[in-house]
Amino acid sequence: MLVSDVMATTLEFVAPDATVQAAAVLMGELEVGALPVGSAGDLQGVITDKDIFYRVVAEGRSSAEVRVREVMTTTVFTCSEGDTLEEALDLMGAYHVRRLPVLNAAGALSGWLTLTDISRVLLQETGAIAKAVEELSAPEPAA
Repeated sequence: MLVSDVMATTLEFVAPDATVQAAAVLMGELEVGALPVGSAGDLQGVITDKDIFYRVVAEGRSSAEVRVREVMTTTVFTCSEGDTLEEALDLMGAYHVRRLPVLNAAGALSGWLTLTDISRVLLQETGAIAKAVEELSAPEPAA
């Protein structure tokens, strides 16, 4: 299975000069743990909930004053639409990341791949979810 089969294609970006507070509000509205910084053609970094916690909250800084560019992660590991899920998982494991920006053939950001996306697909493919639902739905044995 390819990354393009699983990745999310709806992306919301945050500007590097946005406040961390604005980024956190957007993350809350979207119910995500990270946002790409910049644009599809100019990925400058990623800001994660951990970046906000460790680089703003834990240091007692004001999220209304700190800019995303000051605390974002700038070393970004990416994968390509044509990569296999195994290749993406290997990359995630090697660098201890939970999500990967996905680049298209032109090198622009076209999607976002998370461990949650991969887990959902793998659980569905293996039939684990169907089996669990079947077991939960089975009638109780007579006592």
